[in-house]
Amino acid sequence: MESFDFGIVGLGVMGRNLLLNMADHHFAVAGLDLDPAKASSLEQEAAHGHQVKGTTSPEEFVGLLKKPRAIMLLVPAGPPVDAAIQTLLPYLAEGDIVIDGGNTYFPDTDRRVKALAEQHIHFFGMGISGGEKGARFGPSMMPGGNKEAYERLRPIFESIAAKVDGVPCVAYLGNGSAGNYVKMVHNGIEYAIMQLIAETYDLLKRGFSFNDDQIQQTFEDWNRGELQSFLIEITAAVLKRNDDDTGQRLINLISDRARSKGTGKWTSQNAMDLQVPIPAIDAAVIMRDLSTYKEERVQAAQRLPWQADTKASLANPHSEVQEKLKNAFYFAMITIYAQGMAQLHVASTVYNYGLNLEEVAKIWRGGCIIRARCLEDFRQAYTREASLPNLLLDEEIAHTLLDRQAHIRTVVKDAVDLGIPIPVFMASLAYFDAYRSAVLPTNLIQAQRDYFGAHLYERTDKDGIFHTHWD
Repeated sequence: MESFDFGIVGLGVMGRNLLLNMADHHFAVAGLDLDPAKASSLEQEAAHGHQVKGTTSPEEFVGLLKKPRAIMLLVPAGPPVDAAIQTLLPYLAEGDIVIDGGNTYFPDTDRRVKALAEQHIHFFGMGISGGEKGARFGPSMMPGGNKEAYERLRPIFESIAAKVDGVPCVAYLGNGSAGNYVKMVHNGIEYAIMQLIAETYDLLKRGFSFNDDQIQQTFEDWNRGELQSFLIEITAAVLKRNDDDTGQRLINLISDRARSKGTGKWTSQNAMDLQVPIPAIDAAVIMRDLSTYKEERVQAAQRLPWQADTKASLANPHSEVQEKLKNAFYFAMITIYAQGMAQLHVASTVYNYGLNLEEVAKIWRGGCIIRARCLEDFRQAYTREASLPNLLLDEEIAHTLLDRQAHIRTVVKDAVDLGIPIPVFMASLAYFDAYRSAVLPTNLIQAQRDYFGAHLYERTDKDGIFHTHWD
């Protein structure tokens, strides 16, 4: 039978939407799911005339596909991925391609690449961003694996991807687990920007006493300018929604315990392994963790009061508050992307990915959760200097930051005076100040380490490694 172009294992929302997206672009697609209801309903959802087939049989599923077969797994990360691979293996042949489209930790992808290569089967790790709507109408996709094998996938992926100025938001990124790694850092950036938005919301509400309508309108207005992004856009939509039962603003009824699936934590953990500083992302992970300590926070709110002087903050006209917050937000957002891209720059060398960061910025411009207008500026920066180690070193981006640094300094001081936590704003400014410091006080740390542990140190006036008997 072997007449189908592509297959997906796992017909949940993401799997179904990606298959239907492919069918809309005139590819014949097959889906495998152990749930008979999901398998049978897939064909009913497809538009008339589209070649779509659902099945619960792994043997039938693999038999439907053209060789070399292209199969994507959209199952939960971890053991379910290994189980799906083992289910398919008896029916696969040399040259077939298996793609993990989930949020998999990149060392697991490296392990699977090696194991399947021994059987002459290509394994790809591919990050997919955009949620269920993106999957249906155009996601951003980040594939990594064998470059030659990618040619079998490229026509399909470029057809279904989001487009910006006619350019597909998908590109071959590099060897091995490059795709999963880039998606992991993407998720870390996402954590930090979401926390940055939450801190801005908190400042507007508690610090500057904006009402719900004014806060919502602020984000809506910002999305029309240089801050235009998916996350700002959905924030304005979220803040506008009323609860169906009570008629109140729904946001005011939602618990402040934030959940996570661990992908931001992976970004922070790996950055520490690589000794790449990403303090804004680290702060966002910490704040999600801190949010879960609700009962302790309620007690602390009573036992650790701070009587803030709000007169100065309330005296500022709303237009001035919005302007300085907008500039502070833009400053922090740029440094968040800079930290994530710096991690990709180092990881590309350490893991031999061969990443092209101009391509990364390009495919993030559309379809994905962290898409934003400023990504085009980043793409241009890497066009000017492909090996740029940090976006802060680009002359145009540096100029943008210098124009706004006064406002983020003011916002941080306001928050300190008001007793409102804004760790991502603060970490972004501290990162900027540390990165631009030609001299840091870490010489003292070197001396301390040598004092208590004889860990040695270097000198500025002569070459070599030294130890002092400090006593």
